[in-house]
Amino acid sequence: MNQEFDAIVIGAGQAGPSLAARFAQRGQRVALIERKHLGGTCVNDGCIPTKTLVASARAAHVARTAARYGVSIGGEVAVDMRAVKARKDAVVAESITGLTTWLGGLPTLQVIRGEARFTGPNTVRVGADDLSAPKIFVNTGGRPSVPDWPGLRDVPYLTNTSMMAIDFLPDHLVIVGGSYIGLEFAQMYRRFGSRVTVIEAGPRLIGREDAEVSAAVRALLEGEGIDVHVGAANLSMARQGSGVRVAFDAAASAQAIDGSHLLLAVGRVPNTADLGLAAAGIATDARGFITVDDELRTSAPGVWALGDVNGKGAFTHTSYNDHEIVAANLLDGGTRRVSDRISAYALYTDPPLGRIGMSEAEVRQSGRAAKVATFPMARVGRARERGETTGFMKVLVDAQTERILGAALFGIEADEVVQLLLLAMAADLPYTRITQTMFIHPTVSELLPSLFAALEPLT
Repeated sequence: MNQEFDAIVIGAGQAGPSLAARFAQRGQRVALIERKHLGGTCVNDGCIPTKTLVASARAAHVARTAARYGVSIGGEVAVDMRAVKARKDAVVAESITGLTTWLGGLPTLQVIRGEARFTGPNTVRVGADDLSAPKIFVNTGGRPSVPDWPGLRDVPYLTNTSMMAIDFLPDHLVIVGGSYIGLEFAQMYRRFGSRVTVIEAGPRLIGREDAEVSAAVRALLEGEGIDVHVGAANLSMARQGSGVRVAFDAAASAQAIDGSHLLLAVGRVPNTADLGLAAAGIATDARGFITVDDELRTSAPGVWALGDVNGKGAFTHTSYNDHEIVAANLLDGGTRRVSDRISAYALYTDPPLGRIGMSEAEVRQSGRAAKVATFPMARVGRARERGETTGFMKVLVDAQTERILGAALFGIEADEVVQLLLLAMAADLPYTRITQTMFIHPTVSELLPSLFAALEPLT
């Protein structure tokens, strides 16, 4: 059967449904094609379920350490992993139900289940049906990377996706990958009660961050009993009883870690291999990401790529912002561009890391004159009151324009406080507007004026 639409959206991640809805709300006939789950990675095995698990892990941690607040729990704190998973599943199901109901209420939007493949510049095939539209949007996301390490295919392993299905506590969880996904799982499962080891190929954890950020996060994790190995090379895997042995070279010696379970957290790859992109003349880069311009247009006229599949962000918020850029430009006469947005993301350990703009390394590389200030979270009254003084605040500003260049906030409520600085950057405000602003006491944000007042030249 042949069907014609005004717009076709392939993939129902964070950009797809919202963009499809925008077109449908204008009365246009829209097809939203999804082969698996509405909501994509974020809803099903990313942000929402993992942060729900983080919350359960924090509850266990607070219960175990309640004595330091003068609170006696009485007896050993137990974690029911089946109940933890059930809570996570309920939160996910609520999100999916809400999304399904919303899309179902749009009369000109048709949700089509199946796998789409391009057959031409403006046509795709789903099963036995051919669909065509003058505008097609690709939002197929990504999946966990599985390297071709010796022995890996012969041992059982988990990814962030399959981790969502387990309802038991691994005795010893070995995590290969010391970046955002791996570290969040490391802390949560240690707090649930597993022994946890993290193995990272780079010289330090979260290598894209400045060295002191990496060191602080490592100290936090090791302080909670997580074993960390960095600089791991020549990794290989083999069965060891009912578990797995991970062998590697580090610190000029051969090492091996035996664990009950193995989690791979070594990056993600785009879902582009099965899309038939060549038939539509859609170009990709060497890693398989669809190449796009500053307005997310692909090399094929009438085709756009949004979200993880274009390699422009790999976060839920960047994917959603992609939809906002495309919708504004196509429906509202806008001229929004990807290059206009400010880099912003968070690592959801407890406490979290909030990151915006440039790192110190990037500022130095730019060659501009800059100032920097760093304050420990122990200076924050709210942190002391809560007994959560881990971390620090760090800001960088342009010495000439007084504009904020970037910030790294690691500590209590850092993921929320950093948004104030992000807004100041977006509004092109000088940092002096912050030093002249009265903040509410006692909050974490109230330290910001003192932090900026302590700026010194970056030498």
